[in-house]
Amino acid sequence: MRVLIIGRLDGYSNGVKAVEIQRYLQKRGHEVRLFDTSSLPRTPSGAGLALRAVNIAWRFAISRSRVTRHNFSYHVLVGDYRLRRRILSSVLRLDDFDLVICETAFDAGVLTVPTSARTLLDLPTPWADEMHFEGRLTRRQHRKLRRIEAGVWETVDFLAFWWETYAQYAVEHYGITGRNVITLNYGCTPATKRAQFRDPPRIAYLGHLGMAAINLPQLSRLSKIYPHIDVYGGPPPDPALQLNYKGHADPSVLADYQVGLITLTEDELPKSGFSAKHPQYLAYGLPVLVPRSRRRLDLLKGSVPYEERTFLATLEALTDRREWTRLSDEAYGQAQQLEWDKTLRPLDELVREASPRPERGGPVD
Repeated sequence: MRVLIIGRLDGYSNGVKAVEIQRYLQKRGHEVRLFDTSSLPRTPSGAGLALRAVNIAWRFAISRSRVTRHNFSYHVLVGDYRLRRRILSSVLRLDDFDLVICETAFDAGVLTVPTSARTLLDLPTPWADEMHFEGRLTRRQHRKLRRIEAGVWETVDFLAFWWETYAQYAVEHYGITGRNVITLNYGCTPATKRAQFRDPPRIAYLGHLGMAAINLPQLSRLSKIYPHIDVYGGPPPDPALQLNYKGHADPSVLADYQVGLITLTEDELPKSGFSAKHPQYLAYGLPVLVPRSRRRLDLLKGSVPYEERTFLATLEALTDRREWTRLSDEAYGQAQQLEWDKTLRPLDELVREASPRPERGGPVD
């Protein structure tokens, strides 16, 4: 089986799943090519030059006022999307593969190009709603981007999200049929060196810091009432937040902590799924403090719901060695259930179904 994976290896979770899918399929004897789309702006063509210009415009848009982001971001997003489809369709021969997997919404347009290959779109979250909740789209632009995105979802042979709860959200909020939805959850690699009990417990916050949905103001408030919270990731947060920012770090640093922390806004989309950092915490046996508003916490054992007003009281329970050890064992046991070779098993059946077939087309926007 010849498989093409299209992903963005950006040093965060976006690239992790693409690499794990490549490893999983290669271990099963398949011929797999992983194409990193972070290189697209360097493509020596007019489209590559245009994409570089769009990227500059995007940085300008997100650095300006909310009004500027609202009125400008949509055109940048769609321009970027169309240019990426154009470049990818010219540099990749999709018909040379039996299965094409795309791991990013930005590059999903290439899956609408006519091809004999089967197609799988595997997304972190519903993109249009994510951009809307980030404050980058007007309501009208949000509806237009939703239509573009839903059109691609209905066109691909298989559709998955990093958490099955996001698939349920997509069916309910986008009105898609869900006929092609499969489960392909995010996974982790359980660490060989687990976290150890310590009092007072040290809390780690590890991940991307550039999205509004993670609620940095909430993280700042929690850091003020509990001083033992260290923050890792990027881009560097606003110094005014007074976070104990430690810069970038390898996930192995989590073995030195006792608790992992999740923060999020009260928007519908963030509450409907899980952060990629969540299973990463579990992989080190860290109990994970998660806002009570996040739904379906029963799906990830070792999770401890909290509210801001009772944060210290919730944390107090974790100063008891027996309780911490019980939750740590739960967390590590959950990580073993989320091991990549288990979460990626649905690919086996999908690969068996994938076979060359007559060329077919799809929507272009």
